[in-house]
Formats: sequence, C-alpha cells, structure tokens
Amino acid sequence: MKVTRESATPTEVTLNVQMESGDEDQFLNRSYRRVVGRLRIPGFRPGKAPRSIVESYIGRTGLVQEALEFMVPETLDKVIREENLKAFSEPQIEVTEMEPVSFKAVVPLEPVVDLGDFRAIRLRRDPVEVTESQIGEVVERLRRDSAPWEPVTRPVQFGDLVNLDVTGTIGEETVLKQESVDYLPQQDNALPFPGFSAQLEGMTEGQTKEFTLPVPQDYPNAEYAGKECAFHVAVKSLKEKKLAALDDEFAKGVGEGFADLAALRAHLQDRMTKEAENIADRNLEERSLQELLKVASLQVSDLLYQREVQQMREERERSLRNQRLDMDTYLSFIGKSDAEYTEQLRPQAEERLRRYMVMKKLAEVENVQVSAEEIQEEVNNLAESSGESAQAMRRALASSSAQESLRSSIQMRKVMQRLLEIVQQPDGQGSPAESQPSAAAPAAADPSNPTA
Repeated sequence: MKVTRESATPTEVTLNVQMESGDEDQFLNRSYRRVVGRLRIPGFRPGKAPRSIVESYIGRTGLVQEALEFMVPETLDKVIREENLKAFSEPQIEVTEMEPVSFKAVVPLEPVVDLGDFRAIRLRRDPVEVTESQIGEVVERLRRDSAPWEPVTRPVQFGDLVNLDVTGTIGEETVLKQESVDYLPQQDNALPFPGFSAQLEGMTEGQTKEFTLPVPQDYPNAEYAGKECAFHVAVKSLKEKKLAALDDEFAKGVGEGFADLAALRAHLQDRMTKEAENIADRNLEERSLQELLKVASLQVSDLLYQREVQQMREERERSLRNQRLDMDTYLSFIGKSDAEYTEQLRPQAEERLRRYMVMKKLAEVENVQVSAEEIQEEVNNLAESSGESAQAMRRALASSSAQESLRSSIQMRKVMQRLLEIVQQPDGQGSPAESQPSAAAPAAADPSNPTA
C-alpha cells in the first residue's frame, strides 16, 4: 500500500492512499462471504459457489464495490495510526480509482486554540434597579388586562375595541372584506396597512368612512406593493376597558390573590428584580465570552466549518418537519436558493464553532471536569421535572450519546461559571481553579405574571 501526503497544515492533513491487490484480498474475501449467499449460480447450492466462480459471475469490480463500505474506512484507520495522526472528526473520503482501489482522505486535526491573555479580562455585571415607575407600569398592565370591555358612546380612541365592517380594494380587486370584525386601534398597529388605525380615530358608532392608504413598498405580495388601497369601513359598535380602582380589592383579584395593594407591589418588586438579575447575568456571560473571543486565536480545518453548516441545516430541516413544512417550501418563502441559504449559514456556523472550541479550550486550561455524580444529578433533575414521564426520561438519558451530551452541557455551564469568576476578580490574576459545582441558570420571570 502506498500512502502520500498531498498537503498538511496544523489543522488538517490530506492523504492519498493507493492499495495493492494483497491489501485488498482480505476485504474481498469478506465481500465474497457477504454476496455468495444472495446469488443463485447454476450448478451450485446457495452459498456454496467458490470465490473464483462468484468473481467470474459478478466481476472483480462487483466484489470491490461490495467491500468499499468497510475496506476504505478500515484501511484509513490503519493509515491514520501508522501516520501518527489524531483525527478530530470523521475524515472526508473520496474514492479516486477502483483498480486498484485508491482514495483521498482529508483528515481534520484538533483545532489550534490560543486563549491569549484571557486572565486580564475585567468586567462587572450591570447594576440592577427596579423603580417604582416600572412597578406601576406592570400594575397598570394587570389592571387593563383584567378589566372588562363595556359599551361607550363617544368617538373612537386608541385602545378601544371597535367592531367593524371593512372592505379594501386595490384597483378592481377586492383584497379585504370582513364583517363584524373586532379591531384594536393602536398607534403601533400597522394592520392591515400603516395608517389604518389613525383613520378610525374620531369615528362614532354607526358612522361610515372611505379613505385610501398606500401599500408599503416592502409588502410581501409584490403585486400590490406601492399601489393604493381604497377602504370602506363602518363602525358597528365601540367598547372601552372599565378599569377597576387601584385599591386593596383589586389586589385580591390578581392571580391567586394578595392581601392588599402593597403586598402585590412587593411581590412584583421581587419578581422583577429577579428577572432583571437574570438578564444582567446573561448579559455578563455574553460580554465575557465576546471579550474572550477577542483575545483568543483559532485555527480550524475548513471541513469542520462545512460540517457545522450541514448540522445547522439538518437542525432547520427537523424544525420544519415539526411544522409540517419541507426545505423547498421554506426556501421559496424566504426567496433564497439552496446555495444561497447554505452560504447564509456559514457565518453563523463559524461563530458557533468558534465559541464551542474556545470554551472547550478554557475547560481544558482551567481543569473543569464533570463527575459521574453530576451527570446523575442532572438526569434526576430532568426526570423529576418531566412528571409522569420520569421513567421514560430516565431511559432516554441512559444511552451513551445522551450521557455524553449531558456531560458536555454541564461542562459548558461550569466553564462559563469559571469564566465569570475570572473576569470579576479584583486582582487581575485569575488563577486556575479546580472544577466548580454545577448550577443551572434560573429561569427568567415574567413580571406581568405576578404568580409566576
């Protein structure tokens, strides 16, 4: 067998492998044993024809073709060991000849990551403050959300609930026709076209009105973009929110109920503060990672970027299937070709892989390890949170691939904790640490849900 290095860089090696008949023979014997039972050769019982007969019957090329699926990867594994290479991921293989079998293999190596002077990074979490005004806005939103709609006899105002008959035509074509439809005129409501809400303001119950509005140039239906739409509307009824008094009785009716208005405001203060702290924590994590990426340098085989693009594409396809869509339909909707969409994914793939490799290197430098006990604790937490399907969750997480995924997830969480410790140190040293205990990030609270 002849092996030559076509090219070599710190991140990948391209090998040309030319096999000889002696190298192929053991694989062709295996191939013969696989196919002989499937053939029906006159004069021989099934599975009993000798290799020479089988080879003359289907040709040597037929045996080689059958053997390729194990011949090439097993031969490449042997070559990689003999060449003292350590593949970081699956090599890319191209069979170049069949007689004798020759192939080219691009072997991606471990990316070269230099974290730079990451211990000098210094950041602080943004200060967290929840003002009385912010609490008041949430209370007012709760007040409006719980208020009933009641009929009113006055002109339409923004925030009302208006029942309309509406017809819209562009040229000779009716593009909108609805009867007794409820509509909320709002300053920022751009439906059906910008300016529609403003035209309703000041109308009264029983009044009709005709007006035209321009269709935006960026309207999804290019046939209508830039044209005029003529509307005919009739206001059939008008309602407004009947707001409750902001008192203790109002507080008792919010969520599961609060003793008084002060208790409701205190609850909101606590929940909104926790949410703001969670946001500040996530912002600090992202800023820390971005600063780390600035000082780090990375050399990666382009094959890894290609694989990351492919993985992101497969993730999108799975998501589309869950929505009962296919990739062709999605590409048609966003107006991109297959090649354009793939190229669009490239920067995102590079960023995702860069983040992963830099954090992986930081875990190595800072000796961030994950114990079997931590993985089991994660399994227990996930199983408990799944309720009645706890046993099914445990079975799903018992596979080696699931365990490795959990290990990686926990390690990334722990190394982020370590990075936050480093960037927030006052002395600028950031000494290496032993592995830190894992802790899941708290879920962000919804301040508009006081019982969250």
